[in-house]
Amino acid sequence: MLPRKRAGEGVVLEEEDDSSAASASFHKKPRISGLGSAVLTATNTSDDSHIAVQGSSDSGGVCDSGGGGGGVTGSSIMALGDSNSTDIDEDLHSRQLAVYGRETMRRLFASSVLVSGMQGLGAEIAKNLVLAGVKSVTLHDVGTVELWDMSSNFIFSENDVGKNRALASVQKLQELNNAVVINTITTELTKEQLSDFQAVVFTDISLEKAIDFNDYCHSHEPPISFIKAEVRGLFGSVFCDFGPAFTVFDVDGVEPHTGIIASISNDNPALVSCVDDERLEFQDGNLVVFSEVHGMSELNDGKPRKIKSARPYSFMLEEDTTNYATYEKGGIVTQVKEPKVLNFKPLREALKDPGDFLLSDFAKFDRPPLLHLAFQALDKFITEFGRYPVAGSEEDAQRLISIATTINENSGDGKLEDINPKLLRHFAFGAKAVLNPMAAMFGGIVGQEVVKACSGKFHPLFQFFYFDSVESLPVEPVDSSDFRPQNCRYDAQISVFGSKLQKKLEDAKVFIVGSGALGCEFLKNVALMGVSCGDQGKLTVTDDDVIEKSNLSRQFLFRDWNIGQAKSTVAASAATSINPRLNVEALQNRVGPETENVFDDTFWENLSVVINALDNVNARLYVDQRCLYFQKPLLESGTLGALCNTQMVIPHLTENYGASRDPPEKQAPMCTVHSFPHNIDHCLTWARSEFEGLLEKTPAEVNAYLSSTLEYTNAMTNAGDAQARDTLERVLECLEKERCETFEDCINWARLKFEDYFANRVKQLIYTFPEDAATSTGAPFWSAPKRFPRPLQFSASDIGHLHFVMAASILRAETFGIPIPDWVKHPKKFAEAVDKVMVPDFQPKNDAKIVTDEKATSLSSASIDDSAVINELIKKLEQCYKNLPPGFKMKPIQFEKDDDTNFHMDLIAGLANMRARNYSIPEVDKLKAKFIAGRIIPAIATSTAMATGLVCLDLYKVLAGGHKLEDYRNTFANLASPFFSMAEPVPPKVINHRDMSWTVWDRWVVKDNPTLRELLQWLKHKGLNAYSISCGSSLLYNSMFPRHKDRMDKKVVDLAREVAKVEIPPYRRHLDVVVACEDDEDNDIDIPQLSIYFR
Repeated sequence: MLPRKRAGEGVVLEEEDDSSAASASFHKKPRISGLGSAVLTATNTSDDSHIAVQGSSDSGGVCDSGGGGGGVTGSSIMALGDSNSTDIDEDLHSRQLAVYGRETMRRLFASSVLVSGMQGLGAEIAKNLVLAGVKSVTLHDVGTVELWDMSSNFIFSENDVGKNRALASVQKLQELNNAVVINTITTELTKEQLSDFQAVVFTDISLEKAIDFNDYCHSHEPPISFIKAEVRGLFGSVFCDFGPAFTVFDVDGVEPHTGIIASISNDNPALVSCVDDERLEFQDGNLVVFSEVHGMSELNDGKPRKIKSARPYSFMLEEDTTNYATYEKGGIVTQVKEPKVLNFKPLREALKDPGDFLLSDFAKFDRPPLLHLAFQALDKFITEFGRYPVAGSEEDAQRLISIATTINENSGDGKLEDINPKLLRHFAFGAKAVLNPMAAMFGGIVGQEVVKACSGKFHPLFQFFYFDSVESLPVEPVDSSDFRPQNCRYDAQISVFGSKLQKKLEDAKVFIVGSGALGCEFLKNVALMGVSCGDQGKLTVTDDDVIEKSNLSRQFLFRDWNIGQAKSTVAASAATSINPRLNVEALQNRVGPETENVFDDTFWENLSVVINALDNVNARLYVDQRCLYFQKPLLESGTLGALCNTQMVIPHLTENYGASRDPPEKQAPMCTVHSFPHNIDHCLTWARSEFEGLLEKTPAEVNAYLSSTLEYTNAMTNAGDAQARDTLERVLECLEKERCETFEDCINWARLKFEDYFANRVKQLIYTFPEDAATSTGAPFWSAPKRFPRPLQFSASDIGHLHFVMAASILRAETFGIPIPDWVKHPKKFAEAVDKVMVPDFQPKNDAKIVTDEKATSLSSASIDDSAVINELIKKLEQCYKNLPPGFKMKPIQFEKDDDTNFHMDLIAGLANMRARNYSIPEVDKLKAKFIAGRIIPAIATSTAMATGLVCLDLYKVLAGGHKLEDYRNTFANLASPFFSMAEPVPPKVINHRDMSWTVWDRWVVKDNPTLRELLQWLKHKGLNAYSISCGSSLLYNSMFPRHKDRMDKKVVDLAREVAKVEIPPYRRHLDVVVACEDDEDNDIDIPQLSIYFR
C-alpha cells in the first residue's frame, strides 16, 4: 500500500485533547524546507517526469543517467537549482537521497507510522524513522519508564522513571527532525485507530492481540502494512505482512544496467555482443530495451525484449532478427526493471505455515524453525504466568521447555525432531531483557522494512526472520546468583550476562576512531552497555571533522545548533547525557603517523579494544597496523547505502583487516574523459577537473607567483618540462588576456569559455577526426564506445546555456574579488549582457594534437624547446606583473558540494550537461551531479544502526575474553534485498620453522639494547641466518657488503641514528627493524617484525 497524498503544509499548532477517547497527544511542528529559490527560474515542464518508478530510475539517485542512451536536446534538465525539489531539504537529506531517490523520499514524507512499545527496540525504530523523515510517527505505550529500560533505551534518563514511556520519548525524538510530527497514544489501542497509518509496528504485544490487529490490517482497504518485532535477550524475531498484493516498484535499488552494443546478428535467436569496456550485469530472463541502433532500427521501438544466455559481454535476444535490416553501428541496451507483486499471508496463517525463513547464519540453518517455536512458547508462558521467566531460574526454564515440547508435539508435519533444550534454557534466562546491541540491530532492520512498506522501494522481508547471538554469552558457566538484579541501570544486561562481565565492560579502556554516523551509534551503544563507565574504565573518541547540516539525517547525536562544532566533543557530550557515568575523553586529532606523539606507545598498550568508525580505507589500514603491532582487538565496520559489513580482527585468532583488499576501482582513461566520453560519469569527472583547474589550481599558482616571483620562476626554469610550461601558460593567461576587472569581464570570460568548451573544441575534434575517419587498421574511428559529438550553438533563450554562463561568471568574479551586481538575478538583464559578448569565429588547426592513447597519463606533450618557451613566458609574466595593481591577489575556490548557495555544483552540473549534449548523453540534474562529482557516499541510518549493533554483540565476546574463533562473526548484509551472510572470521596464515610457529600477530622483542653482533647471534640461536637488516628505507646491515662488518659491535639503535638518520622521540622506548633471514638450507623465512628495546 502506498501512502495517501499529504494535504497542504503549514504550521500546525500543538494540541492536547484530554477529552479524546484515545488520550492521544499531538506534538506537531512545521515541516521545514531548506531550499531557497533559484537565482534563475524556468517553467517546470514536468513534475519529476524523468523519474520512472516502474523503470526504477529512482534507484539510488535522482534520475536515470544511463550509460549513454538517447540524445537529450534543449533544456530538458536544468543545471541550476531544481524546481522539483521544493519539498525536500537536499542539504539535510543528500546522503539519503543518494540511496532512495526523490520519489521514495516524497512517499516517505506522506507516510504516517505507528510504533507500539517504547522500550529499547521501539526507541531505535522510532529514531530511524524520524531521521528518515516520514510525515509522522505516533508512539504508543501504556507502560511507565523503569530502571530496567536503561540498558537499551537511549531516550530515557533516570529522571524519567515513573513517566509514561511514549510521553517521555517525545522531546528527544522531536529534536532529531523538526519536520516530523511526533504523536503519542497512552491508552490501549483499538483496531480502528490503526486506519490512520500506512504502517504499524508492534514491539511488545501478545500473539493473540497481534493476530487480531494483523487480521484488521490485512483486510483493510487499502491494506495497512503490519510488522511485529521482538528482542528477547540475545534472540530476536521479525514478522512482516504488507497485505494480500503488495507491489514492489524497485526490488534492489540498483540503477538499470546498460551495455554499449558492438554487433547484432540476423538470427533466431539473435546474438548481441557488447564492447568489452565493462562487463554486462544482465541475467537470463531480464527485459531490455534498445536505443540508438544504426541499421537494425527495428529494435529502436522501445519495446521491452527478453534475453537469455547472458554472458560477460554478450547475450541472446529471444527474437527472430533474420529479416531485420543489417546492423551497422552504435546502440545502447538498457535493462528494464519490472515491478514485483508479493502475496503476504496474515500472521494467523503464517504461524502454522511460515514458508521459507530468511537465514542469517548458514552455520545455524536449523535454528529458525526452533526459534519460531521458542517465541510461541514464550508468549504462552507469559499468558499462563503473567510474567517473563526469571533470569537464572532453572524452574522457569523447564516450564518454557515443557510448553515448547507441547506445542511441538501438536505441530503435525512441522514437528521438530530436536527442540534443543540447552538453547531454550538460554532463551528463557534472557527473555525479559532488551539488550542495546540487539535493539540497535533490529531497529535498523525494522526501520528499513517500514521504509519499504511506505514506498515500495526495495524487497520486503518475506515474512519471518529469526536471529540469535548465543555465542556472545560468557564461555565460563555463570552462577545463577550472578544474574540477580542490583537495582541499577544495567540490570537487564546483567540478567543475560551476569554481573562479572558487567564489571569487565565498565572497566574497559576503549578507543573509538571517528564520531560520524557509525561513531554516534557506537557511542550511544557503549554508553547504554556501561562500557568504560566504571572507575577503571576510559573511552577515548577522536575525530578531526566538524558538524555539517548533511550529517544530521543520520548522525543522530548532533542537532542543528551544533553545526560548525567539533564532532567528537558534541558526540561525547551527548553520550554522557545518555549515561552520566561514561568516562569519555574527546579529541580532535586525526589518527596517523603525524599524531603518534598523541596516540603514543603507552596509549595503545593500555587499550582493551579499538572500534573503527571511519569512512576511508587508508585510515582503516593505519589503525589496523597499530592494532596488529600492539596486539589489540579491532572491531571494524562500514556501510554503503543499504549495505553493511562487519569484520572482527582478534589477536592471534583472525587475519588482520589489511590481509585482504578490494581491487582498485577502474578508472576511465584520460583520453576518454577529455575527448571521448560515453556516459555522464565521464562528463562529470571532466567537469570536476575543469572546475578545480580554473578556480582553484590556477588562482593558487597565480598567488604562488605573486608572493615569491623569483623563487617561483627559478623553480619553473629548473623543472623545464611540459608541465611547468603548461602551468606558466595558465598563469600568464589568467593575469593577461583573461584578467577580469569588472563583472562584465567575467561574463565575457564565461561566454567565451562556453564557446571554447562546447563549440570550438568539438569542431576541432571532428575536423581532426571526421565522422568517416578510420584508424590505422582501417576500422571506423568513431566505433563503440566512442560517440560522435556535435557542437552546441549558444542561445540565451536556452536556460541550460544561460545557467552555465551565470554560474561561471559569478565564480570567476569571486576569484578576482569582484562584487556581483543585483541585476544578475534578473534573467532578461543577464541574457542581454551575455548577448553583448563578441565571439570570434572558429578557425580549425591542422596541427592540433588530440590524445587518443588510452594508456596516456597526461595531456601535455613534451617538446625540445620547452626551456626556451618557459624563459619567454617568464619574461611576459614579468612585464604583466608590472601592470597589476598593488597588493593584487586572487581567491582560489575550493570545491564544496554541500552548500547549495555557492554555485559550485551549478557550474559543475552545467559543464557536465553541456558536454553531455555534445555527445548525446542523457543529462542529470544538480542533485545527481552532486552525488557523482562530489563522490557522495550513499548513507542511511538503518544500515548504520544494524552494523553497530552487530559489532557490539562481538564487543561482549572481546571484553569477556576466552572466546574461540568460531564464536566470532563477520557479517555482510544488504537491507534492500534483504540478505544476511554471517561467517566465522578467517584465521591468520601460520609460518612454521623448526619447533616454532608464528603469524602476522607476532612481534619478536629483543631487550637490553643489543649490538648488531648480538642481534645476529640471537637470531642464529633460532636457526635463522640474517643476511639483511633495514630500518625505514635504510640498510643497516647486508652480509654482501664487507664494510658492514665494521658495524658489528655498534648498538643497533646507534646504527639507526647514524645510518638511517632516525630521530627517536623521547616517548618511544624501542626501535623496529625488518630482518631478512634464511634457514640452514638457504630457504627464505618470513619472520615477525623485530623490536629492539633500548630504554
